[in-house]
Amino acid sequence: MKLSPRWLRDFVDLKADNRQLAHDLTSIGIAVEGISGERDTTVFEMEIGTNRPDAMNHYGVAREASVFYDVPLKPFAPKFPPSKGLSGVTITVEDGRYCPRFTARVIRDVSIKPSPANIANRLALLDQRPINNAVDATNYVLWDIGKPTHVFDLDLLQGGIVVRFARAGETLRTLDGVERKLTPEDLVVADSKKPVGLAGVMGGYDTMITEKTRNILIESAWWDPATIRKASKRHALHTDASHRFERGADFESTIVSTNRVAELILASGGGQLTGDIIDVVVGDRNQAPIVLNISEVHRILGKDLSVEEILRILTRLGFEFTAERHDGDEFTVTVPSWRLDVEREIDIIEEIARLHGYDRFANTLPAYAGAVIELPDAAGDARLRTSLLGLGYNEAVSLTFISSEDAKRFSPASSLTLANPLSEQASVMRTSLVPGMLNMLAYNLNRGSNDVRLFEAGHVYEADGTKSIEPKHICLGATGRALPTNVNRPEEARPLSFFDLKGDVENVLAAFDSTALHYDAQASDHYHPGRSARAVMDGAVIAQFGQLHPDMAAARKLRQDIFIAELYLNRLYQHDLREPRYRALPRYPAVERDFSLLFADTVTFEQIQEAAKSLRLNTLITLEPAEIFRGGKVPAGKYSILLRAVFQSGERTLREDEVARWSAQMIRALETLGGTLRA
Repeated sequence: MKLSPRWLRDFVDLKADNRQLAHDLTSIGIAVEGISGERDTTVFEMEIGTNRPDAMNHYGVAREASVFYDVPLKPFAPKFPPSKGLSGVTITVEDGRYCPRFTARVIRDVSIKPSPANIANRLALLDQRPINNAVDATNYVLWDIGKPTHVFDLDLLQGGIVVRFARAGETLRTLDGVERKLTPEDLVVADSKKPVGLAGVMGGYDTMITEKTRNILIESAWWDPATIRKASKRHALHTDASHRFERGADFESTIVSTNRVAELILASGGGQLTGDIIDVVVGDRNQAPIVLNISEVHRILGKDLSVEEILRILTRLGFEFTAERHDGDEFTVTVPSWRLDVEREIDIIEEIARLHGYDRFANTLPAYAGAVIELPDAAGDARLRTSLLGLGYNEAVSLTFISSEDAKRFSPASSLTLANPLSEQASVMRTSLVPGMLNMLAYNLNRGSNDVRLFEAGHVYEADGTKSIEPKHICLGATGRALPTNVNRPEEARPLSFFDLKGDVENVLAAFDSTALHYDAQASDHYHPGRSARAVMDGAVIAQFGQLHPDMAAARKLRQDIFIAELYLNRLYQHDLREPRYRALPRYPAVERDFSLLFADTVTFEQIQEAAKSLRLNTLITLEPAEIFRGGKVPAGKYSILLRAVFQSGERTLREDEVARWSAQMIRALETLGGTLRA
């Protein structure tokens, strides 16, 4: 929203220059986001909160400046010659709940012409297109005091004005030239025959002001905010008028705004006021008075402001007050009609603090008794984050909303549906971190970032009967090359594989103590079969990981292999973190033995390890695969593996016959898996 500092100075005498004024307004919450132009053509780009429609105009901002600089605010009192005769216009409001006040005034024998230069230039400065002196008068008043008004060609109205809801089948051609189908939920301004305006949103084309207009009806009303908001959204028609009515206009400004429009039209186009002002009031919007305790002001603000300073601020803001106690500690405050955002004592205290100046309060820490308590999962979170950052992953954050299709596709849990979703793609609370991770990977790939490693830690949300539970998960996502390009080692520039991801998962899980940790191939359906696995720690599934299923990748238009890992932290954190322990280097030499065996493809290395462990050889330090080979002379359905066993004792040097005996035991154990020792 744009405002002119030169226009502000019409209402308050300010000594500060425009840049100082912008700084000071921003310090009290009337934010000036930018400044353009110079001298009289300077324009402030404002950011006004949605709860402050009273400040969406020059007079409202001038009021704020008058408080800050402690200078008088000039009264707003339109002046024009006395009226003659009778207006001859009747106003009927069918339901006062939606239009409790409707004010109108008639001017006859008007000359419609271009607006005076001062009016047209000010509107143009705010990016408002000048139209003619009558229409421009309403736009000028909107930016002058913030009250939307409208002018009708009186001769095109058939009978009196009726405020009612539209009838089924009625249409209205609005000022933008669009024929709109009305519904019985649309509040309209009508004459005796038809709607002539969509209440609080936009006037009608058929009764607009043209160069042929001679007689004018000026209208200013107060409309129910919820009704206007719904109509504006229903017709996809957001206007300067609806923007203010949706947030709550000043109930008491209908007369002064009508008179101000009349003053401007008479000054530029002549004419004669006809009849008295018509003010139909069928309800009120009086706000309940608020009790303000000075002692509470001091307690909340932590500073003993004088009663004089407090009352000065409130008086200049338009509040009225009455002392309730002789000691001057308690006042009954009457809230002005334009401040719909002030409802409680704390709201008044906030106004006092804001206009006194936040920078004038001493910097102090709040009182606190006790000590900092570390959250139960803090150590685990820190260890995981440190490990993943060290592995080259970057932390990312995604939305907690996903589509219902993704919720079913990536988790068996029941999802929580949002009552008012932003879109179909964000209609449920996430039951898995995978959809968000895939979206983030796709975002990077679509922008040319092909080597990506991300992780996200957060809660997922599952329905559990009438309750909801929020398990904590962490998700890893990786795609691209396993290592950065190195001209000295071009052979290392290979793509990521399942085993790279498995190594990262193993690295993370190694930080936690467990009795037994094994992997199986029973991962969820959204993983590639044969390139995925589950991690089972002490009987509980604590992770699943692997390559994204090709069908899933194709559906999301992911052009590279995507690798995903999901860790279930609620289960993982049941295990203590592994503490580093010192162990001296062995004094006695190790002995290596290699075994070359043939196995069926169905035999996993985990089975080989378990077979070796079943021997309970305390001197068997490691058993690792040194080489795997398929094809050639190896029969189909089988693979050749070279196993390297390391034997070592911490107490003595091992004898050759002992190592030979243990080797024979290992071969027999592996033969029970169908293994055959190769010559």
